Amino acid sequence: MKSDIRVCAAWREAHDRPVYALSDTCPVCGSETTNSAPAPFDPTDAYGEYRRRLKRRRRGDGEAPD
Repeated sequence: MKSDIRVCAAWREAHDRPVYALSDTCPVCGSETTNSAPAPFDPTDAYGEYRRRLKRRRRGDGEAPD
């Protein structure tokens, strides 16, 4: 999924917090912007099952540890 909302690629170095924009350049510092959407779900992810299990365990509603 590609979002229209973009974030300044250099926000960690140039800003106190993320700067969002709709253009290809940051309106504050002029550096390039990148897509702000998270990575898409990949059903072939070899470690997805383990991450989901860990997430459930941390929330407290997961299955018993192995």
